[in-house]
Amino acid sequence: MRYPRRRLLRSILHRMARLALDALTDLDIVGEEHLPATGPLLVVANHFSFLDPVAMVAAAPWPIEFVGGFQMPNAPTTVTWIPKAWGYFPVYRGTGSRQALIDAEAILRQNGVIGIFPEAGSWATVLRPARPGAAFLAARTDATILPMGFDGLTDVFPRLRRGRRATVTLRIGKPFGPLQLGGRGRQCREQIEEAGHRIMERIAQLIPPERRGHYSNDPAIRLAAQGTEIYPWADSPEGMGITP
Repeated sequence: MRYPRRRLLRSILHRMARLALDALTDLDIVGEEHLPATGPLLVVANHFSFLDPVAMVAAAPWPIEFVGGFQMPNAPTTVTWIPKAWGYFPVYRGTGSRQALIDAEAILRQNGVIGIFPEAGSWATVLRPARPGAAFLAARTDATILPMGFDGLTDVFPRLRRGRRATVTLRIGKPFGPLQLGGRGRQCREQIEEAGHRIMERIAQLIPPERRGHYSNDPAIRLAAQGTEIYPWADSPEGMGITP
């Protein structure tokens, strides 16, 4: 797997993403001074909207590859062609398949940039515990981790239908890591889970307090978030017998 790929097409889509957000929203990008010059870099963010990858592309100054779900159940069918045109490494959620992570690791070992949403889906609008993929990649590659926080993207189309522009804020946090993990078996799994929590805590600092869900300091917000941690694909693996 060579990095970067699809340079011309992605350059066009990158420009389209930024122009679309500038035209359709009141966009504010905070913390651009934290953007590293080069990889290897793992870019992580909260995932509340199908527009989150668009926001990450708009904020990214470097070629970026994505790890994402094979299916896009929360995205309108009219826009699902965009991630397919961009190209990404599909995760067949609930299957235990690791090919997407193997491909992403190969990109990071070329000093590349990977975008990944640790929650592994946008089925809620508060933070949930991370799935193991992001922390696994961080531990395997010694990549620096760059947290981002997206706010307001869930309001974009509801506001447009009323003839209004949503206020969208993209916050870029300070890079951290690399993560140093050791151990085997159960100990390794526990360390990856703890690393996932550390990643989500960094993201939580970049979004409004009421959206921090399981990572809020407010017990009432944590209580209200109970149930959102349930993984929709735990009992319904996606993409079985299907090739992308």
